[in-house]
Amino acid sequence: MKQSEYLRYDATALADLIRRGDVTSREICEAATERATRVNGTLNAICYPQFSEAPAQDFPKQAPFAGVPLLLKDLAQEQAGHPCTYGSRGFTRNVATQDSEFVRRARDGGLVFLGRTATPEFGLKAVTESELWGASRNPWNTDLTPGGSSGGSGAAVAAGIVPMAGANDGGGSIRIPAAYNGLFGLKPSRGRISSGPLVGEAWTGASTDHVVSRTVRDSAAMLDILSGPAAGDPFAIPAPPAPFSQLSQQSPGTLKIGVFTSSPYDTEVAPDCVAAVEATARVLENLGHKVEYARPEFDGMALARCYLGLYFGEVSALMAQARERFGARNEDFELDTRLIGMLGNSMPLSDYVRRRQQWNDFARALGAFFGSYDLYLCPTTGQLPARIGELETPAHLKIVARLMLALKAGKLVHRTGQVDQMVLESLARTPFTQLANLTGTPAMSVPMHWTASGLPVGVQFGGRHGDEVRLLQLAAQLEEASPWFGQYERLENAFDS
Repeated sequence: MKQSEYLRYDATALADLIRRGDVTSREICEAATERATRVNGTLNAICYPQFSEAPAQDFPKQAPFAGVPLLLKDLAQEQAGHPCTYGSRGFTRNVATQDSEFVRRARDGGLVFLGRTATPEFGLKAVTESELWGASRNPWNTDLTPGGSSGGSGAAVAAGIVPMAGANDGGGSIRIPAAYNGLFGLKPSRGRISSGPLVGEAWTGASTDHVVSRTVRDSAAMLDILSGPAAGDPFAIPAPPAPFSQLSQQSPGTLKIGVFTSSPYDTEVAPDCVAAVEATARVLENLGHKVEYARPEFDGMALARCYLGLYFGEVSALMAQARERFGARNEDFELDTRLIGMLGNSMPLSDYVRRRQQWNDFARALGAFFGSYDLYLCPTTGQLPARIGELETPAHLKIVARLMLALKAGKLVHRTGQVDQMVLESLARTPFTQLANLTGTPAMSVPMHWTASGLPVGVQFGGRHGDEVRLLQLAAQLEEASPWFGQYERLENAFDS
């Protein structure tokens, strides 16, 4: 299969070609490898290639995606016998002894693994620039970030290496790269996809696995493959009455959608992000939906503090795990990670528990909102992609961080209220995504807008817990009304010298 032909198909179409005997899985894997070889030197999206073994991987011939290549994210999507580094030097010796549920189900769905994609250390940032793997770049403008933490996956899919790639989302890490790379990205409900067997609820239930993709139907079919509980999971969500891939083709009916464009943290929102929402609202009205300005009523800064408290605790626990299992040293972690870990270790346990309990307040507020509206619409991100290195900690603040670490000043930071400043600095560019994570509700980024300079801008829709069907139905309707697949043709020759 020629590379130019390969780029014209999504995963569903590639699987159909294989089933009909028009092309073999080996030929498709070779086309994917050729594309990766051509673009990855520029994008740095793939951190662990499995190009030579992919064509030889066995797969169930009648599975939905039989023989189609997939890239896994180098965070939590463990593949037995292969490393999973979490983007950290502290985890370079982490070789999985068993498949995660994501990998097992993807393999049962017929997918073959082409390698792993880069992520920031521990998936902590909305940029993919780790000291271990270096910076991943945005295919629409290689001076810019593809976002994070699934930035390697986002760049790889947009550039056409694979039609979809593994991702996960603990604070926006599916939706942010989808928005920055012009892709579709659905974060499913808490409990929809098992995080097992090594984890019960990832990030205390804030994080979930799925994919970033070029088409709604690929994401819907992948949700069919991945969803459902595994033995020992804490709870199960009732399955829909039919496969997501079938239900997503039906009309969503007339929806009442609440729209807002101001940041819940009162931070600045870029005009292009506002324009994307307003343009989408007009499309929705033309489709017959009822759209009005409305937003869930909750304390934005309280939500941000709760989210950062989760950050602190998870990072300190991961660092401890790396030390215990792999003998990792302090210098094996990035400076920002060490600082966050210190804040986790010095945060009173009662404060952590109170913040975790406060997630209920946001869930109740969102529940009250959904008493009047079917969905909400807002920007996916508050700003356009940052330039590579733009969000690097300045030299003078690195000195301060090292001093704080040396003095073990974590308790002082908590007492003096400096955490609020960290909240604004950490989340100002991406203030819209954390609500869905703490409430466990589904949300999606849809590529509905491009700037005058040709950058994609995603918009976000959120729904009730367990209501992925309605989101997928609306996404499919928008995809038909404002097709975006043709935009990827602009990237076909973008990496030619």
